Amino acid sequence: MCALPVYRWRLAPDGYATRRQLRALGLRPGGQDVAAQLERPRRRRGPLVAYLYRIDRAKPVRPMTPGRWAAIAKANRARRMCPGCGRDAGYVIPTSLGTCVPCAYPQGEAHGIAA
Repeated sequence: MCALPVYRWRLAPDGYATRRQLRALGLRPGGQDVAAQLERPRRRRGPLVAYLYRIDRAKPVRPMTPGRWAAIAKANRARRMCPGCGRDAGYVIPTSLGTCVPCAYPQGEAHGIAA
């Protein structure tokens, strides 16, 4: 097992990219291992680390199929459904509440209104 080359922040050579940079180019790592890493030093904590992949080994992003679009739409719809009243809240229900705002604060305590 060999050690990864480590580059300082903004000093990586051409031909390497992070996952986000690959995605912006319409690419994905495609199963390749991390080729190098970037380190950005910080004062009081450990350095920030970003993993780099080789651009020449990256593969194109897989296109969205109708089945994947349907699965994402179904998952988003489930995140909007209130388990308390069963209605579509029209927004993603916060996990901190677990229900829609009217179910979580039935007497109007959400805005400091006393009933």
